[in-house]
Amino acid sequence: MTHPPSGGTPPLHAPDPVSAPVGVPAPRGGGLGAQARRLRAVATTEPGRLQIIGAVLALLVVAFGAVTTLEISQRAAAADDVVGRSQPLSADAADIYRFLADADTSAASGFLAGAQEPDAVREQYRKDIEEAARLLVKAAANTDSATASGREITTLNELLPVYTGLIERARANNRQGLPLGGAYLRYANQKMTGEMLPAAERLYAAETGRLESDSADARRWPLLSLGAGFLALVALAWMQRRTYRRTNRVLNHGLLAATAAASVVVLWLAVGHAVARTELRSAMTHGQASLDVLNDARINSLKARANENLTLVARGAVLTADGSADQYETDYTTGMKALKDRLEKAERLADDRSGSEPVARAATAVSEWQSRHRAARATDDQGDYGSALQQIIGAEGSTGESFQQVDAALRKALAHEQGEFTAAAEDGRGALRGLPTGAAALAVLGAIAVIVGVNRRLSEYR
Repeated sequence: MTHPPSGGTPPLHAPDPVSAPVGVPAPRGGGLGAQARRLRAVATTEPGRLQIIGAVLALLVVAFGAVTTLEISQRAAAADDVVGRSQPLSADAADIYRFLADADTSAASGFLAGAQEPDAVREQYRKDIEEAARLLVKAAANTDSATASGREITTLNELLPVYTGLIERARANNRQGLPLGGAYLRYANQKMTGEMLPAAERLYAAETGRLESDSADARRWPLLSLGAGFLALVALAWMQRRTYRRTNRVLNHGLLAATAAASVVVLWLAVGHAVARTELRSAMTHGQASLDVLNDARINSLKARANENLTLVARGAVLTADGSADQYETDYTTGMKALKDRLEKAERLADDRSGSEPVARAATAVSEWQSRHRAARATDDQGDYGSALQQIIGAEGSTGESFQQVDAALRKALAHEQGEFTAAAEDGRGALRGLPTGAAALAVLGAIAVIVGVNRRLSEYR
């Protein structure tokens, strides 16, 4: 009797111990290659393709909202700067120039009045200096000292006490009847016209340049936002067409809602920015352009008045470079010519009756001023200094009265144009208000609507 081996019968299909692989793991997917294979596998099914397309559409709508929010926030910030920073600083710079020029005019008028200058003239000079100093402090607080504007402000702050010191010396000598007072006054005028007013003019030019730059930034078309909006609408339209061709359903409520949200943002963006651009351009081409011309006209009138007064103070002691004419009379003539030119331009720029009427009154007063000035010069040339003085600084029928009429008319014209600028710039800024927040909210709603619309299609495969 035979028995099987004690180890038992081996299995019929036992692996060959020599050929069987030992310690080699089964192949497993992993890494980017495996992810790409899984993505291709998903994309071969309609539910998978819908998931991918839905994700891309949602991201595209969100990206559109983000780009719009960013770009319009930048435009709105520039518009805020135009209304709240640039234009007020430009107006302050113009006022600094005007107050300095008016102080110089008041100082010369007070000197002509005699040893005891009128209280009203002295008070006007004091107010002009105080206002100029206050505005310089305000401008310094809002300006980087390293910029061109900052350097001009520093220059003016250094020169202002030098000028006022010269005026006080002129007054002190004038009270004592010393002719040295006239020399101090002429030196102060040279300091004002040769250094301070040019610095103030450069400050005004720098601040006006910053205003123009801010306005240009606010008016730039948001091309990235419009391009992203167009791309999002095209993609949504394509998806709805694809859905219709595959299901014969005309509408997908989610995709339709997303398209409506994107369309609202695009329309709001285009119309809102167009309105803002139009209003800001109007503020610059009408309001600011008129303000520039009127400020120049008013400053020329102040300088002409100061030169007219100094003609009597100097009495021919200061001549032109060729020695052929009185320097102050020549400067007066040049200033009046520039004043008339500025008034003609201001009248052309005025776009309504409220703006043109005060300019016309100023032009009429300028003509009367020139006529009275010629009469005063003739009287002085005849040796009647006392009568000539009254024709210059007298209460009635004098060139001083004509100057006051010119100044009052220009002040009214400036107030009108400032109001025109502010109203237009405020309208421009208002057209952008709410757009960044609205675009972001509508973009989020649009992305959610895309997901809802795609999930509605996916539910049909479950």
